[in-house]
Amino acid sequence: MIEGKVSLLARSDVDTDQIIPKQFLKRVERTGFGEFLFYDWLRSGEIELEANPILVSGRNFGSGSSREHAVWALRQFGFEAVIAPSFSDIFYANCTKNGLLPVILPQEECEAIAAAGWARIDVDEQSVDYAAGVVRFEIDEAVRHRMLEGLDDIAMTLERGPEIEAFERAHATTVPGTTELR
Repeated sequence: MIEGKVSLLARSDVDTDQIIPKQFLKRVERTGFGEFLFYDWLRSGEIELEANPILVSGRNFGSGSSREHAVWALRQFGFEAVIAPSFSDIFYANCTKNGLLPVILPQEECEAIAAAGWARIDVDEQSVDYAAGVVRFEIDEAVRHRMLEGLDDIAMTLERGPEIEAFERAHATTVPGTTELR
């Protein structure tokens, strides 16, 4: 469950270089990106943005290059979910793999949620509850599981540990491997 105030970024075609500009991609850690979110826009006063749990934006959010740093910056700034009419495919996948919930809703619903200023997102029920009512959203079952359980790719693989071990046992060979010394 994600609930709280909603921030609005009333723009479409927001690309990853606007989310986190390239000059901040020199770090090898996954931390320290939140302070550089929308760096140029915020510093110039072009936009104002509060660190709320939910961000609502326009269509094609996260277009451009495939940088996970954009998702990390959004999360570290304070966002737990982004609601938009559409997302770039790669950005959407990066969100789901890094704990940021992408919610696709029609433009009218996005505008109504932004106007309400507060919402509750129930991943289990696949719904967004706000002042004007409740709207449902679609999410792949594997993504839903990942988001509900807080799993990354490694944790998803480890969930299949017994199956992996059974496969390895079933395909074990007594012939030495090619890299084994004799």
